[in-house]
Amino acid sequence: MLWEVPTAPLVPHANLSTRLFWEPQCQTQLRHLQNEARITATIPPKLEGNWVSSRCEVRPGPEFLTRSYTFYQSPTRLFRALQHYYSDSECHIPTYSLVIMGKLRLRQASWITHGATEAEHHLHEVGMVIHSQKAVHHLATRLPSSCLGLKAGGHLVPHRFYELFNAKAEKDCLGALGLSMMELELLRVETHHHPHSRPAQEMFLGDVHTDWNERVHHRPTGYQEPLQNAMHHIHPCPMCALVYRSSEQHPPILPQSPSIPLDLNGNWVSQRCESRPAVLFLTRLFVFNEEQRTWEGTYQHYTDPMCRQPSFTLLASGHYAKVGQSVKVRGATELIFKVTQAKVIVYDQALLWDFNSTQNRRCGQAGGWETGVEQDITWMDGCDALGIRLPHKEYELFKMGVDHKGRPLLFSGERPTDGSSPDRPAKRPTSFQTPMVQCSKRVGVEPRYSSYSDHSTGPKISSANALHSSLILLTILNAWCWNIYVF
Repeated sequence: MLWEVPTAPLVPHANLSTRLFWEPQCQTQLRHLQNEARITATIPPKLEGNWVSSRCEVRPGPEFLTRSYTFYQSPTRLFRALQHYYSDSECHIPTYSLVIMGKLRLRQASWITHGATEAEHHLHEVGMVIHSQKAVHHLATRLPSSCLGLKAGGHLVPHRFYELFNAKAEKDCLGALGLSMMELELLRVETHHHPHSRPAQEMFLGDVHTDWNERVHHRPTGYQEPLQNAMHHIHPCPMCALVYRSSEQHPPILPQSPSIPLDLNGNWVSQRCESRPAVLFLTRLFVFNEEQRTWEGTYQHYTDPMCRQPSFTLLASGHYAKVGQSVKVRGATELIFKVTQAKVIVYDQALLWDFNSTQNRRCGQAGGWETGVEQDITWMDGCDALGIRLPHKEYELFKMGVDHKGRPLLFSGERPTDGSSPDRPAKRPTSFQTPMVQCSKRVGVEPRYSSYSDHSTGPKISSANALHSSLILLTILNAWCWNIYVF
């Protein structure tokens, strides 16, 4: 059995609700990302300018790419995008580039994803440049020669521009590539204010569906990793300059980085208020013990995109086993996680009422839920209302990295867009979520702080807005059986 892995006596999990929060560095990181004055966002967002990837991006499939967008100051909101695709997970070997031109119409503030703006995009033209003979052979099997204007017996040629889409000519060959620009239908721009440097701006575009067959039709409700404003970005950002200076004929060649062995020991915390498709915002904290192969995680869910209005907290723990190196994503490691214990703390009044109602779907003690009071759901084998089943097994994909400050980063597998669980090998992720940063290397030290700071002293929102957010969250949780173990 993969779970017969611990070689030392297991530490009891009696302190599950407190052990994660004693580290001052981890507490500081959480307070930093919740600082109201540090991040601002306006609706509708100001899009004009150049926006670029800050690292090699990994999409489900997997696909490896870098992106750049230029939004022009014009009444019709014209845009030009470059998407460079690669054969490796470090974006070092380019295969082909797409030039995408169109217009964008901002519609309204999203009623599903709080803080986002919904938009409508129209493509004008899409062209492709292939960068190698190997990529030519691969794409020749996917793209009909009639689409590319090739004569009988004609062949694709590297470095030549091929038109794939033209709205006026009613030409559309994008289906063969599975290209979708639905990411433009949900946007958010954040300005990050720093006391000793100029502000940095980030653009969040809509999430890409993890199922290839659903990608073209998917209307996003979550986000991808943000793009950086080319003129006002995080510092240092060496990748930003490379992507900004690129063209369809000269894709950015990102430098190869040494492979970092997976070392999970220590405490890991979210770098930002994270989003999930369908209204979920959260922060994550983890403690891993490599010797005992144990993990503990805390997922604090919120109703707002700044992660200031708490909804509920999930505390979970169990064991894990490393399977081996990933064949699909170089430098990543395949793991299997087992969840054996879980507790829930509810802050949201609408959720509290739902859990205490007679319609409670096997989740803790009906009528016994109180605001801010922890309930153990292990004895009931989980919580139907939150889609939690215990014990529970998940097939995961992890990868190590470093941020622009040289701090260790932990990338965990992206969750299925449909809310299901990667509970079998075929559903193992091939892309990643927003990485967590290591806030402490120490494990197994006695706690010095209680579980969470007093949320009652935080910023308030109106009762109408709170009720609106609560009702949306309830609707989503009741409609979908979300598996909350979001690594």
